[in-house]
Amino acid sequence: MAEKPLSKEEEYFARQEFERKKKTDEDQQQKLAAAERERLRELHHMRCPKCGMHLIEIDFRNIKIDRCSHCDGVWLDAGELDHILTDKSGSFLSFLNVFKG
Repeated sequence: MAEKPLSKEEEYFARQEFERKKKTDEDQQQKLAAAERERLRELHHMRCPKCGMHLIEIDFRNIKIDRCSHCDGVWLDAGELDHILTDKSGSFLSFLNVFKG
């Protein structure tokens, strides 16, 4: 037995319901992604990318340098190395001296 085709009105409401559910699903996926990003940030914030131990923040000429408390790795945020290298006051040599053993 063949089903009767949907009327234009039924098609319209079916499409509306689909779009509403699709939007709800997209919103839920965005919230989950944001929650996952926050969870990962909290898990890794101020942790050494090499060994996972705590990073200690050092203020060097208005630049926040992160140094690992375990492996002595030195980590810079985006743009900080460029700032050190282009500073005309000799910051690079001073920067190196801060981390001499």
